[in-house]
Amino acid sequence: MKQSVPLNKAYRLLNHGPTVLVTTAHGERRNIMAAAWNMPLDFNPPKIAIVIDKQTYTRALIEASGSFAINVPCHAQVDMVLQVGSSSGRELWGSTPDNKFAAYGVSTFAASEIAAPLVAGCVAWLECRVIPEPHIQNTYDLYLGEVVAAWADDRVFSDGRWHFDAHDAMRTLHHIAGGAFMTVSDPFMTGNVD
Repeated sequence: MKQSVPLNKAYRLLNHGPTVLVTTAHGERRNIMAAAWNMPLDFNPPKIAIVIDKQTYTRALIEASGSFAINVPCHAQVDMVLQVGSSSGRELWGSTPDNKFAAYGVSTFAASEIAAPLVAGCVAWLECRVIPEPHIQNTYDLYLGEVVAAWADDRVFSDGRWHFDAHDAMRTLHHIAGGAFMTVSDPFMTGNVD
């Protein structure tokens, strides 16, 4: 199911504006948060932009580790996305380094290039290294990341394209506001475009 995505096509995993889960790790500490403000930024090398607020535990771990993962969740995961997006990893820390992962039963697997875990059940994953830009990080909470590995579930993404037909539970999520989401519709093509 999980297949490697060529890095020059990695931007297509975010090009349709999905809500994502950002995972981070530094030492024994890990965290996960939901983020709706993200986008692809460049093709080669592939880069993404994402807003990470100063107050988040995720940001502290990103700054300490210099890396993060973008996980693209699907309709079947909407409850978990809302839970991890509505709670603080700092508040759930306690005696376990897995905080939100343990509290909400989030299963993970190892990334190939970074320490941050990848979330099981998602439909795409991007492993990113921070491109240091202190001014925009501090002024706008905007982080740039170079994608160093990309993966997708081949049931809904192959040959550089999303195809959700017959996989409604795997459609990506799009946060509208106030806990409301919608899923992506059926893609269609016009003309002969790569």
